[in-house]
Amino acid sequence: MIRKLSTKLPMLLLAWASLASSAPVLAQAYQCTLPKRIERPPPETPKGPVRRGPVAAYTLAASWSPEYCRLAHNKGSMQCSGANGRFGFVLHGLWPEARFGPSPQWCSTTPRPSPELIRRNLCMTPVPWLLEHEWAKHGSCITGKPETYFKVSAILWRSLRWPDADRLSRQKDLTAGDLRRAFVRANPAWQAQQVGILASRTGWLREVHLCYGRDFMPRNCPARIFGPADVAPLKIWRGL
Repeated sequence: MIRKLSTKLPMLLLAWASLASSAPVLAQAYQCTLPKRIERPPPETPKGPVRRGPVAAYTLAASWSPEYCRLAHNKGSMQCSGANGRFGFVLHGLWPEARFGPSPQWCSTTPRPSPELIRRNLCMTPVPWLLEHEWAKHGSCITGKPETYFKVSAILWRSLRWPDADRLSRQKDLTAGDLRRAFVRANPAWQAQQVGILASRTGWLREVHLCYGRDFMPRNCPARIFGPADVAPLKIWRGL
């Protein structure tokens, strides 16, 4: 477990300052407005085995919000109701990866993110309970401070530009490779083999998984993260 990630922040900032384009801060959170009142989520309890160990790489997972909201039971949530903005790609979380075997998880459920910290990150991840969950399950295996975890996640997130998924969704015979190539055109520092895709069994886009090395620079995705081959058909739900 890396407990001194904060010492790597200057290096991370410099690395991504050289690669980042002028991506808007909210990425694809259109007209995001914070609710006046946010209820603090209940404390997390481990929902699986505790696994501690060295971190060899990272995955930044971005959810395609229209697909999530199409299937979500809580249509009145900040992410899905439309009352606080329309969301495209949103940050699911930053996940540690092991060199071999299962990834570290549930290293600690404390300290909890403060309500103010959760609020500051809601336009990036518009689900309060998910922010608490991602810290407890993944972030606590990366660093000992929620503030550091969300700061690093935000640095990576704000360095990215997202392709126009609405336009892609209308493309005839769309494939997973088309989405990867569109992402690379928007982010020239990346290569297609570093962009993983999670799709449903029926071929609908659910998430994009970006693969980073331990130095927080792009790396090739292993097969289990890369997902469907470039030739695989892909559908994108527009949600409109």
